Amino acid sequence: MRIAAYELAGAQRLGLLDSHAGRHVIRPLPAGLAVLDLLAADKPGRRAAEAAATAPPVRLSEVRLLPPLQPPSLRDFVSFEAHVEGVTRVMEGRDGVPDAWYEQPTFLFMNPHSVIGAHDQVPVPAGCTLLDYELEVAAVIGRDGRDLTPAQAAEHIAGYTILNDWSARDLQAREQRMGLGPAKGKDFASTLGPCIVTADELAPYQQDDRLDLEMTVLVNSAEMGRDRLANMAWSFGELVAYASRSAWVRARSATRWSAARARPARSRGPGAATMTARATGADPP
Repeated sequence: MRIAAYELAGAQRLGLLDSHAGRHVIRPLPAGLAVLDLLAADKPGRRAAEAAATAPPVRLSEVRLLPPLQPPSLRDFVSFEAHVEGVTRVMEGRDGVPDAWYEQPTFLFMNPHSVIGAHDQVPVPAGCTLLDYELEVAAVIGRDGRDLTPAQAAEHIAGYTILNDWSARDLQAREQRMGLGPAKGKDFASTLGPCIVTADELAPYQQDDRLDLEMTVLVNSAEMGRDRLANMAWSFGELVAYASRSAWVRARSATRWSAARARPARSRGPGAATMTARATGADPP
């Protein structure tokens, strides 16, 4: 199941992302359904929801895609070695990865109130001249949990989506000289979507405790980075378990992992960043 939130004629709705006559469309779901209801449903419940999507499909070009959920919290893990190396080079002007990164997972809390839709314009923060992007996959938590084992934590993941936490690298560099942050360098926008793909749909791409999906990022149709999700240093279960140590991880929270680092681009007006996470040869969600 691919769950999308959208706005059409001033009304906000949920629907299922699908294909019809060679085009991506949204099949509207009945009013009153919530994202968490769909994520928490068992297979019969999801089949019933799919069967209830009987309204005529809507073309993507006719709607504004909204973030597929409004998370109560966002945790951003750094779990790709190449990403850490690239950020260290940009932020500190040196090569290498800090030894501490190999010792345990590392994450920061992001602003859950700055989430925007997949095709929304990104507001450049005041004073920023070095706006950067990050290709990330976010795991969506479907059940509350605390002090989970990696195996238990994996069972709490209800779905996945694409996320780009936009970064004002020049603001971030100044903030982190104080040993805190990032703050204003990160809190202005995070693009989420276009949809949530439920965990069961990605089961065929499970490789041991990793998902083997190809990840690419393009800026104005030019490829800027590529990686595979299976290359992450820790599994999704391990990272969610770490997040739950002595703390609650709540349903609808999003926990994400950075990948496919490329060089930052200075802010020079309108542009388009396209990000995909897919099985090789498959249509992107």
